Amino acid sequence: MYVPSHFAEREPNRLQAFMRTHDFALIVSAVEGRPFATHVPILLDPERGRQGTLVGHMARGNPHWRSFGPEVEVLVIFNGPHCYISPTWYETTPNVPTWNYAAVHAYGRARTIDDPLAVRSILDRTVTLYEGEGEGAWSLSGLPEDYLQRMIRGVAAFEIEIERLEGKFKLSQNRADPDRRAVLRRLEASGEPREAAVGAMMRERETEPTGR
Repeated sequence: MYVPSHFAEREPNRLQAFMRTHDFALIVSAVEGRPFATHVPILLDPERGRQGTLVGHMARGNPHWRSFGPEVEVLVIFNGPHCYISPTWYETTPNVPTWNYAAVHAYGRARTIDDPLAVRSILDRTVTLYEGEGEGAWSLSGLPEDYLQRMIRGVAAFEIEIERLEGKFKLSQNRADPDRRAVLRRLEASGEPREAAVGAMMRERETEPTGR
């Protein structure tokens, strides 16, 4: 990913928090010599490996997982909020349109998980993350055992120890203070969800005590 220095995000805790929040990710690698991508929810184990380990599953009928192995690098893309920035929003002129956005790219080698108990654990964790654990939350334990085992055999679970992380938070950091703050005011006042989300990320940086 092209990451100019003023847009680079390197703080591990911020990158991990971003991956947790924007956890419906895109896995990209080569399958039979051609680019192949799969959209899946991804879990992060931050304490496993130097930079954490990603865990997930996909349908066994998807050929993507068959290409995983120690010789194949995979890219996992976590996309965050994004929106158009009009040149009319700036205090200064002349200007051109641009796009503000945030993304994190994680690189590593994917390893498939065959142990049914380990696969069941991943599925349980995934369901619990999105269902919660309160009254009325759905869980795998309510399924007939023979049906559950068929479902487990129908998925391919995997894990990816992160070898490299890239974060790009393009949030008008390259603009002079008057222009950046004018963009922030416009985004916060827009009422449009995507713009508000970008504005929230910009506001967080404006209020950081480090002055980043």
